[in-house]
Amino acid sequence: MNTKYEPLFKSITFRSGIKLDNRIVMAPMTNFSGNADGTVSDDEIAYYRRRSNGVGMVITACAYVTANGKGFHGEFGSDRDDLIPSLRRLASTIKEQGAKAVLQIFHGGRMCPPELVPNGEIVSASAVPAEQGPVPRPLTEPEIQSFIRDFGESVRRAIEAGFDGVEIHGANGYLVQQFFSPHSNRRDDQWGGSLEKRLAFPLAVVDEVKKVVAEHAKEPFLIGYRFSPEEAYTPGITMADTLVLIDALAKKQLDYLHISLGEYWSKPRRGMEDSRSRMEIIQERVGESVPVIGVGSIYTPDDALNAMQTGVELIAIGRELIIDPDWVEKVRQGKEFEIVTKLKKDAQAQLVIPDRLWQIILNTPGWFPIED
Repeated sequence: MNTKYEPLFKSITFRSGIKLDNRIVMAPMTNFSGNADGTVSDDEIAYYRRRSNGVGMVITACAYVTANGKGFHGEFGSDRDDLIPSLRRLASTIKEQGAKAVLQIFHGGRMCPPELVPNGEIVSASAVPAEQGPVPRPLTEPEIQSFIRDFGESVRRAIEAGFDGVEIHGANGYLVQQFFSPHSNRRDDQWGGSLEKRLAFPLAVVDEVKKVVAEHAKEPFLIGYRFSPEEAYTPGITMADTLVLIDALAKKQLDYLHISLGEYWSKPRRGMEDSRSRMEIIQERVGESVPVIGVGSIYTPDDALNAMQTGVELIAIGRELIIDPDWVEKVRQGKEFEIVTKLKKDAQAQLVIPDRLWQIILNTPGWFPIED
């Protein structure tokens, strides 16, 4: 290995006791390739097997915690006990390759396609639609309490399935974020109104997850939380709001916070007069209290090294691990010059990319760098 990349290969032990062999994480990415009954498909198993050798930790695509939380065609579930064998198969596949396996849990809220949820009924914090989406029904108090318990039940299933941890998906405009956002949460009860009340649902989910882990996990089990730092619309989450959120999360003794960004060095839109990147601001704010995972358009080991100089403990790589599943091993073996950073149009079989994901990649201009 080129000695300058050694910082990427230092081990890290989380607060929970889970230890990673290196600082590279496979980012959670929807692959649209699960079975219609909510089980993990053979194609997904092969896809994860191909990418779990080398990284310290794999965070799976999101798994819905209730039947009316399914946000994507081909998404697998964690909402029923009969799915535990399917989840166990996924966890085992990842762990057999040497990586820690983390299940991302989520509810799509107002972002769910009506055809994927019972009776086509979309729910959210308030009756505010997403852009060009249906108007959701506001959740009742008993439903909110039930959803919080559903997150906990998904954690219990993840523990029984052999996962090493869970990541609460509080990013990308889905239900947990919908409660925090002043755009989607217009409630005037204990779950909305002030910034403090908009924090109530995300923090209640965290507390429930922690409680279930304490009750059911017999071995170290980590808890992470993913968040988006800003929303593009007004009213919406600002960087100032996000600093309040991460301050609150940092007090919850989580194993890590994981930012969701398309570009690592992107700068705040509003809510803060600061010329630094969001990553630098967030790391400075909470990085001493809780490890931060940085992400966003990391393609080369030099990209990863530069990103780590902001002080973040871990780097998540998404698209690049689809393009080159051997990325980590190539760096480890001193073959970084062999790393591929553009997707080859004839490489689907070699890269073990499921058909549906492959077609979406090819038909979404600008998402992936593709070789002409």
